[in-house]
Amino acid sequence: MLDRPTAELERIVAGEVLGPDDPGYDAARTVWNGRFDSRPAVIVRAGSPDDVRAVVGFARTTGTALTVKGNGHSYAGVSAADGGILLDLRPMAAISVDAAARVVSVEPGATWGEVDAATQAHGLATPGGTVSSVGVSGLSLGGGEGWLQRVHGLTIDNLRAVEVVTAAGDVVRAAEDEHADLFWALRGGGGNFGIVTRFEYGLHAVGPELLAGQVLYPGSRAAEVLRAYRDYFITAPPEATGYAFFLRIPPIDAFPTSLHGQLVIDLVLCYVGPIGDGERALAPLRGLGDPIADTVGPVPFVGLQQAFDAGVGPGNRWYTRGSMFDELTDPAIDALVGGLEPFPGEFTLVYLGPGGGAVGRIPTDGTAYPHRTAAFSLHVWPGWVDAAADASIMGWARALHGAVQPHANGGVYVNLLAEDEADRVPAAFGPNYERLTRLKAAWDPGNLFRHNHNIPPAG
Repeated sequence: MLDRPTAELERIVAGEVLGPDDPGYDAARTVWNGRFDSRPAVIVRAGSPDDVRAVVGFARTTGTALTVKGNGHSYAGVSAADGGILLDLRPMAAISVDAAARVVSVEPGATWGEVDAATQAHGLATPGGTVSSVGVSGLSLGGGEGWLQRVHGLTIDNLRAVEVVTAAGDVVRAAEDEHADLFWALRGGGGNFGIVTRFEYGLHAVGPELLAGQVLYPGSRAAEVLRAYRDYFITAPPEATGYAFFLRIPPIDAFPTSLHGQLVIDLVLCYVGPIGDGERALAPLRGLGDPIADTVGPVPFVGLQQAFDAGVGPGNRWYTRGSMFDELTDPAIDALVGGLEPFPGEFTLVYLGPGGGAVGRIPTDGTAYPHRTAAFSLHVWPGWVDAAADASIMGWARALHGAVQPHANGGVYVNLLAEDEADRVPAAFGPNYERLTRLKAAWDPGNLFRHNHNIPPAG
């Protein structure tokens, strides 16, 4: 284990090298999930692929544990660890848009908010997530679920090529026509196969305004509204998407005091296309009768991407459980609704999202991400402040997740795994898991890249 920044690291990298006593160390080690407070022995703030390559070589030859941080937005806290080297990619955040070719090149430290701002200046976008502060690296390497997925596919479906530093210390380009096996594994395999130093995404004409907003119904109508939501998305056009959120109404002036703290079901809807078409397409979910509020209207795409930012800020305590469903049956809905109370945590969310559309047009084995045929996904996402509540709130999340498992298909999106779910890693990759272990053996036989939801090398 390293006890302090070494002269060798300071000699071989151009970026900052920080030890525990250096200014900037605490800021560089801090991650989004406040449950994790790791203290690396040394932090290298990489400024270039050469820095990344040098650190990888040093870690491999010295046997030093290596952790990689893009923007630190991991539910499981895998962006930092005690001891060893933390390679911080945030300084590498350059973005270059070729509007004519409809391509954007992005370094790994950028956030989706920064990418959206750069591409929307040209009326273009590539599928990202639903929170603008999330970094591009983790979301992209895990798959990339978000607002545009039903019409334009997952983030990985729009990935044209990557520049990646391998465990051997080589800098290679991976694409369909070059190192195609590595490119396949990087599209959904998480951070197991190398450190990407540049992503190249295809772009689509999106916005600058979309029809989007929230339709809130009382929690007492949860089962009824979820059934309508399910039935709608079985046949909905791919331009339509939406999440069915459960939350407690926050104590803000936008809602009457009498509603504060009440559990509601919040349909957050979006239509990626002409506003008029969206009005007609989303009408069934807006017309279920007597909503608490309906804010659906034309909004900037960047505004939609930032809509959840305030409620999922850094420093709170977060936990996670995810599931996939081939069919959202009535018993599954009843189990979910029946397990919601006591719904603890000031920032807790539970939500369902639809599959289908462009996501399902790619075969299960087309990329490492395998969940192409899932009809719906579920995320149990408690958020709170008081560490003393950890056990009770995390126990509630596990119980709710357990209640719906008899109706789920066993799969899980790798980016939604918690730190205590190593046993579910094979389920995150389904029938692609064995191929991924073989590719791990080919590209990282020593499992240098293991501080993640790890795929061990075959053999």
